[in-house]
Amino acid sequence: MANKASQGNVRTRNWTFVIYPESVSEGWRDILDDEHIQWVESPLHDKDTNPNGEIKKAHKHILVMYDGVKSYNQILELTERINATVPQRCGSAKGLVRYMLHMDNPEKYQYDREDMIAHGGADILEMLKPTSASRYEMFKEMTSFIVENDIREYEELWIYAMEHRFDDWFPLLADNGTFAINTFIKSRRHRIKDNK
Repeated sequence: MANKASQGNVRTRNWTFVIYPESVSEGWRDILDDEHIQWVESPLHDKDTNPNGEIKKAHKHILVMYDGVKSYNQILELTERINATVPQRCGSAKGLVRYMLHMDNPEKYQYDREDMIAHGGADILEMLKPTSASRYEMFKEMTSFIVENDIREYEELWIYAMEHRFDDWFPLLADNGTFAINTFIKSRRHRIKDNK
């Protein structure tokens, strides 16, 4: 473990810390906003449990992202001003944002993306874009849905995704999945028509 002097020399662009609602300084969001940086506020983690099943103290994870590197001591000064925990280096902003929702930890409570707040122009949607593996899994789900629900027009899937799967299927269709899925629907429709 690094000693305190060497830890103060650590410099990176992305830092994280935790705030507790009952002890964070009043106006803490304004203090962070005054840094004129991009930052992300997690949903209130009030359903996390310890290994013994006891509910952890309610808290929020904070990710601060600077355009240039900042030292541990510079960020510590900020966290002390708002009465947050000591800062930790953040190796991956995308990984932390996913962790804020427990997306990759199905055994943990799954927090709602709608309760995550982006500040200073932080692009949460970009950080939450699906991995290649999850994109293929969503294509598989859509294909099964098309067959099980006898979808014969792309419009039907589009509307369903927009109304019921806006957070996962819809962005995939809107960004780059239209060609593959539409080709599947057309092929299926023609095969059904030819078999009549």
